[in-house]
Amino acid sequence: MATPTAIYLDYNATAPARPEVIDAVAACLRMGAINPSSVHGPGREARKRVERAREQVAALVGADADQLVFTGSGTEANNMIITGCGRSRVLVSAVEHAAVLRTALTKAVDCDVIPVSHDGVVDLAALEDMLSEDETPTLVSVMAANNETGTLQPITDVVRIAHAHGALVHTDAVQAAGKIEIDFANWDVDFMTLSAHKIGGPQGVGVAICRSRELLRPMVLGGGQEHGLRAGTENVAGIVGFGVAAGLAQAEQAGEATRLAALRDDLESALKAEVPHMKVLSENAPRLPNTSCLTMPGVRNDTQVMAFDLAGIAVSAGSACSAGKVEPSHVTEAMGLGDDEAVTAVRISLGEGSKGTHINTFVKAWLELWNRKGNSRSAA
Repeated sequence: MATPTAIYLDYNATAPARPEVIDAVAACLRMGAINPSSVHGPGREARKRVERAREQVAALVGADADQLVFTGSGTEANNMIITGCGRSRVLVSAVEHAAVLRTALTKAVDCDVIPVSHDGVVDLAALEDMLSEDETPTLVSVMAANNETGTLQPITDVVRIAHAHGALVHTDAVQAAGKIEIDFANWDVDFMTLSAHKIGGPQGVGVAICRSRELLRPMVLGGGQEHGLRAGTENVAGIVGFGVAAGLAQAEQAGEATRLAALRDDLESALKAEVPHMKVLSENAPRLPNTSCLTMPGVRNDTQVMAFDLAGIAVSAGSACSAGKVEPSHVTEAMGLGDDEAVTAVRISLGEGSKGTHINTFVKAWLELWNRKGNSRSAA
């Protein structure tokens, strides 16, 4: 019989909603279904709450409140920017989330993929060459932090190169928000995307941030909501929850980054001490403080995820599983990891509820599985 999940180590998938967020969302729902576009008193109160949340989210990333366009998800925000920025050519890094990579490859008139190093860092020289070879108006999209490995990208260098060639720059900061310091203004990007549920807010709310609203065309038409860029009555409760989560993340980011990095390092050190030939993907690159992508030599990641789940530990596979077939993810493929090794990668991502005891329990479970499965195969 499976053990109820007691240890959650999958914060990069979704960070559980914070209690303060739940309370704020519930308070909004108790107001009733109030339309913030209505001019009566209840409508004005709903609008006030939306605009307060807009300020809170903007403050988290160093943007101005009027640069934010609320959407239904980070994926929608990515789609809005890629399809609505007015650039027919799009360059995307090889390790982008599917919300960016698939959208660009499917919807852009001309799309090219920027290669990355073995540590998953975007190749700036290749980007320079790609922009020099073609003067077509271009959007460059490079994520701030990778969802699988935690690799941080040199966004300010990307911006410097892209802007020198007249290109616009978008960064998907969904995984980075609340985990590292982000400064929309100083990074000088043209577009940024965020998602509420990655920072302990509700699911179903995202945001597109635009240096200037004139750079973006709407993807969803109808009413004039969100400065005419995203039609549809705003999700007041979700947006308010996003704002509360952003405020908490801003207040806690520095301290949590230090705490989580120490837990992550303890986890990796303990495993490497016992199994020196296991790998930590992107170990030599700057990474998110909460993320570790580990290989367990000889043991497929679907086997690992199921074994950890039975032990009451929730983690994610570092590669995509489809119809029971384990295949290397496009991220590990772009990093040059061999298929046999790539399908042994599992992602551990920590968050607000993570504790040292959780790390100790995970390490014990990992080593037990390794000794039962991987070590015996190595001996054979």
